[in-house]
Amino acid sequence: MTITPPALSVFESLESEVRSYCRSWPAVFDRAQGARLTDEDGHSYLDFFAGAGSLNYGHNNPVLKRALIDYIERDGITHGLDMATTAKRAFLETFENVILRPRDLPYKVMFPGPTGTNAVESALKLARKVKGRESVVSFTNAFHGMSLGSLAVTGNAFKRAGAGIPLVHGTPMPFDNYFDGQVPDFLWFERLLEDQGSGLNKPAAVIVETVQGEGGINVARAEWLRALQDLCHRQDMLLIVDDIQMGCGRTGGFFSFEEAGIVPDIVTLSKSISGYGLPMSLCLFKGELDIWEPGEHNGTFRGNNPAFVTAAATLDAYWADGQMEKQTLARGQQVEQTLLAICGEEATAQFRGRGLVWGLEFTDPARASAVCARAFELGLLLETSGPQSEVVKLLPPLTITPEELDEGLRTLARSVRETTA
Repeated sequence: MTITPPALSVFESLESEVRSYCRSWPAVFDRAQGARLTDEDGHSYLDFFAGAGSLNYGHNNPVLKRALIDYIERDGITHGLDMATTAKRAFLETFENVILRPRDLPYKVMFPGPTGTNAVESALKLARKVKGRESVVSFTNAFHGMSLGSLAVTGNAFKRAGAGIPLVHGTPMPFDNYFDGQVPDFLWFERLLEDQGSGLNKPAAVIVETVQGEGGINVARAEWLRALQDLCHRQDMLLIVDDIQMGCGRTGGFFSFEEAGIVPDIVTLSKSISGYGLPMSLCLFKGELDIWEPGEHNGTFRGNNPAFVTAAATLDAYWADGQMEKQTLARGQQVEQTLLAICGEEATAQFRGRGLVWGLEFTDPARASAVCARAFELGLLLETSGPQSEVVKLLPPLTITPEELDEGLRTLARSVRETTA
């Protein structure tokens, strides 16, 4: 397939230079269904990006679309602030019955705003309020959002520089395997906590991703996560798991931390929690942490009722019987076998991942961008991640068929071969 770049005049003349994804994919998209998008010229693209993890169940999923259309056609509440509505009640009851209760998770649910960074900001505020301390520890190569509080616990220097002011009250520590196994886990962190001369203010909390998506698909070991939880308990710090991209089934279980057997004090969710790509986020926390005063954290778009409708339909359709986790793990094995074969032929590449999030890293960072560019020419949407954009990131919908997944993986392999230096 040969794709001629479209005329992008209005985007280039009117839209801000801050736009990014459209630079990698010079097409004007018009329709989408399942794992495929179609541009206005009729070209079809297989989607291995899934809205940066916001479309775990594909584009315009028919089950969720039907629930949404029915709700809109009966004039259901669209905007509800934090008012009680039938749509919110249905979501909360379904979330409790399908997700929380079967996992014995003791969480209260907070609707902090429409986006992931809203959830992170509320988690940081709550942790500081509960503990009465300002400092929060994050990890190297972390990404937690683009608002100022979230940026303060984000590692990427380019994104941090966009703040324009000093980012304070955040302290970075080495993520799992940051020193290639040469340093015992948490040696530096624990030494600083125990040394009265270290200069480290006692943290209120630690925030972590179990798999760092934007940071390069860095996968934390289950034992590392368990040791982190133990350290937090011993040092009177809250453990926050940012599950915004890796939750909602991306790694297999609904929550990415389930495999490690930990129970974080606070969890943030967004992206695919609505199921349909509608803006929605949650901040979950243990009941004893719910010390908010009414209205102390607020937001106009906390009550996106159409998102409640599709979220409840998603849980009923995909999480009530336990099959989604099994399917995701099986699809993940399919990806792993292909990446193993690619790396067997390509000495400059290595891979890592869990479930249906995988990264293919190249020694030459420019190679990853070249692979993604060639994949686009062949009709496959891929993006890069990592501090130098050195990792090709695979994030297909969880509902992708084995045949579509195989098609995309063959295109990926071809793109790697055809960009060999």
